[in-house]
Amino acid sequence: MRESEDEGPRGFEGVAPDGWPVPLRGVTESVVTTLGPNDRWNVAALGLHAPETNADGEPDGPVTARTYGRTRTWRNFDERGGGVVQFTADPRTFVDAALTVTEVDDPVLPSADAWVEVDVEAVAAETEGDTTVRTWELSPAESAVVSERVPTVNRGFGAVVDATVAASRLDVPAFDTAELLDRLRYFADVVERCGGPAEREAFARIDEATGWRERADEA
Repeated sequence: MRESEDEGPRGFEGVAPDGWPVPLRGVTESVVTTLGPNDRWNVAALGLHAPETNADGEPDGPVTARTYGRTRTWRNFDERGGGVVQFTADPRTFVDAALTVTEVDDPVLPSADAWVEVDVEAVAAETEGDTTVRTWELSPAESAVVSERVPTVNRGFGAVVDATVAASRLDVPAFDTAELLDRLRYFADVVERCGGPAEREAFARIDEATGWRERADEA
């Protein structure tokens, strides 16, 4: 089926809500820094849900994100009312944000290609098992593009991102540990075959943060 001229580019690039430095589509993975009670910026991974579009393909609604449980991001969103969302192509930054407790002195990370300061408002909450999932609306206040680059596709980078999701679910009762370990074995193989030095270093940080390889050997 042939797509119209408008549908093709928009579907590929996503939508660019007012005030955001980059187009968003589906769930866009980002890193967010939020100011903690110690006046340092906590670094965490944050999935951004792109707004729905109207008949003209324009954004129709806010960008949203979810926090799971009583995390530092939830606490800082609740107490500070905002943070700085950042977009990076560095897999090491993403692993550190997703799987470790990382705090920095400055809100914008050196690896950020673009950033946007956001105000947040909790708009919904639901329970999944013993976990409270909160939905937040994100309103941009200030943004900047730091670096523009021609995008490339590397399977190793995608495998690192997916591996952080699997690794973060280890020991969560709702997920099967054996299945998660199988996924991590697969992602590790993809990174070894297709990733570059940055992806391999990032996956080594997953190993160190979770100890999943030792658990897989024992399984």
